[in-house]
Amino acid sequence: MNDAGPRPPQTSRDAVRTRLVEVAAQLLAAEGPDAVTTRSVALAAGVQAPTIYRLFGDKDGLLQAVAEHGYAVYTARKPPVDADDDPVRGLRAGWDLHIGFGLVNPALFRLMHTMAPGPDGRSAADAGVRILRQRVARVARAGRLKVPERRAVDLIRAAGTGVVLTLIDQPEADRDTTLSDLAWEAVRAAVLADPQELALSVPATAAVTLRAALPAIEGFTPHESALFGDWLERVAGT
Repeated sequence: MNDAGPRPPQTSRDAVRTRLVEVAAQLLAAEGPDAVTTRSVALAAGVQAPTIYRLFGDKDGLLQAVAEHGYAVYTARKPPVDADDDPVRGLRAGWDLHIGFGLVNPALFRLMHTMAPGPDGRSAADAGVRILRQRVARVARAGRLKVPERRAVDLIRAAGTGVVLTLIDQPEADRDTTLSDLAWEAVRAAVLADPQELALSVPATAAVTLRAALPAIEGFTPHESALFGDWLERVAGT
């Protein structure tokens, strides 16, 4: 359920913008990036080419909007971060969704992960990264993360995106269907604490867990909390 309430009605300008983004996304999926020209998009959308420049600035602005649209579709398909009681299982489900989305939408996925940030510094990937950070934080609070959260996020993101880009470069008939599972096992071994490690109370794992819980711990001044967090980061980084 969406708690944000009803959306405001689209203006004519908004409707044209949405139409252009959808048409560009369809051309990208059907014919690849070379087919997405201002002329072809305007023709398919039934508008004059200058309309694209007025709404998006240039072709790159249109492609940025297409990438953002693609990520909105992608994140809408993700289950809620807390949908699974097991945060590790939820993290793996997010990995599988990431891989699956990329294989079904190869041209869009490549665009989303190669577009430079827009003038405001935002990237089409920002929304997905925020969700990944939330999932990793849940794993940390459960005491299952043995590296700092940022390192875990960076490693999972790099490995997952690398797997997709590698697979979509392979001919579909020759794809290595085991690559995703092998990469996940390597990531899991690098960032997740096994039950044996938990039983031994590895200091780094304990530091990561406590660091994840620090925002909810009362009794520290902001300065003390920041200092304690820095110490925990150092222990976790070992």
